[in-house]
Amino acid sequence: MYVCQGQFNRGPLHERKCGEFVLFWPFFLTQEVLFLILVRKRELDALNTLSGSGRRYVTIFFSFFIFEAFCSQVSPIFALDIVPFATKNQSPLVQIYGFPSAGNARLISPGEKEIRMMLDYASNYVEDRNAVESITLDGETARITLQGRYGVSKNREYGIEIPYVVHGGGFLDSFIIHYHDLFGFPQGGRDQAPRNRVRFHYTRDGAEKLRVERSSNGFGDVSLTAGFQMYDDGKEYPRAAALRISLKLPTGDSDSLHGSGSTDFSCWMTARDDYKLRYGHAGIFAALGFMAMTGGDVLPEQQRHYVGFGSVGGGWSPLSWLALKIQLDIHTPFYTDSQLRSLSSSSAQLIIGGTLAFSERTSLDIGVSEDIVTKTAPDVVFHFALRTRF
Repeated sequence: MYVCQGQFNRGPLHERKCGEFVLFWPFFLTQEVLFLILVRKRELDALNTLSGSGRRYVTIFFSFFIFEAFCSQVSPIFALDIVPFATKNQSPLVQIYGFPSAGNARLISPGEKEIRMMLDYASNYVEDRNAVESITLDGETARITLQGRYGVSKNREYGIEIPYVVHGGGFLDSFIIHYHDLFGFPQGGRDQAPRNRVRFHYTRDGAEKLRVERSSNGFGDVSLTAGFQMYDDGKEYPRAAALRISLKLPTGDSDSLHGSGSTDFSCWMTARDDYKLRYGHAGIFAALGFMAMTGGDVLPEQQRHYVGFGSVGGGWSPLSWLALKIQLDIHTPFYTDSQLRSLSSSSAQLIIGGTLAFSERTSLDIGVSEDIVTKTAPDVVFHFALRTRF
C-alpha cells in the first residue's frame, strides 16, 4: 500500500511533505491493468492490435506517472514554467524524421539533470486520390519517448531522445466518428472505412510506393541534442533565448515506419518572455528553424532534403500548480512531386492544454492537438509529458 503522511506548515511555503512510501507488488503485476482503466470494455478487442510489447511500454509510462503523482512533494509557492509542448506532427510519414519540438529557451543549471517521459497517441485517417496518385493513412500510433538533458555549464547542455513507436488499428475510430456527428464535422470518409484497421499505403502511376498493413512496434530513430544559452536575464519571470541543435540517427526500422533511414540535422532558435500579473503570471514563446536530411528509405524519390519549421504560443498560470497553454506548430512539406495535400502541403497543428505541477521539479503536460491544415497531420493527438529534474 501507499502511505503518505502529510505535514502542513502554515508558513509561507505551505509545504506538504510525503512520508514513507511502500509500493505493493500487485501495482506492476500485470501489463493490462492500466489499459482496462483507460478504455471502455467494448473497445478492448481493438487494443489487441497493439502487441504485448506495445502495451507494456504504454503501461510503464502511465505507471511512472502515477508513481510520480503520489510520491512528489507539493510546494504550492513557486513560478511554474510556461514552456512549449514537447510534441510534433505525428503523421506516420512525418514522425519518422528528426523534426524537433520547440524546447525550453532556458537551459537547465550546470550539473542538473532532467528526465522527461512522453506519450503521443495519434489517430490518423486520410484517404485521397487523383488521376495519378492514391494515398491511405489509416491507423493509430503511440510514440513513447524518453528524453534526457544534462547541464554541462551555465550556457551549454546536452541531451538524448529515445523513441519507441507502436503502429496499430487502435480503438478511437468509433469515438471520433461520434464526435464528428455530434458537432456536425465532416467525416472525410472515416465512417465508411473499416474500423480499427492499420493501412499506410501510397501508389503513384500504378506503382506501389508504400505499403504497411500490419501492426508493429519497435525503437525509433535516436536523436542527440545540444543547447546553447544566447540570452537569459536571470529573473524569476525570465526573458531568455537559446540556440538548439539536433542530430537524428537512422536507428529505427524504416520498413515499419519506425524510422526514416535518413540522418537529419536540425538547428533552431527558441525564445520566451514571462510576465508577472496580478493573478499569477503569463508567458509567450516562439521558435524558428530548419532541418536538413540525407536520403531516406521512405518515398526516397519524393523526399525533400530541407524543411523549415516554427512554433508560437503562450500560457497563463493562475495558480502555482497550474498553467493553461495554447500553441501553433507549422512546417513546410517533407515531400515533393505530388498533388496530394497530405504529401505536398505545409502543415499546421493547434495544441491546447496545460501543465500540472506536482512539485517545483516535477510536472505533467497534457495537451490535445488538432490539424489546422487538414490531411497534413493526424485528426487528433493526445499528448502527455511527465518531467522531473534532479
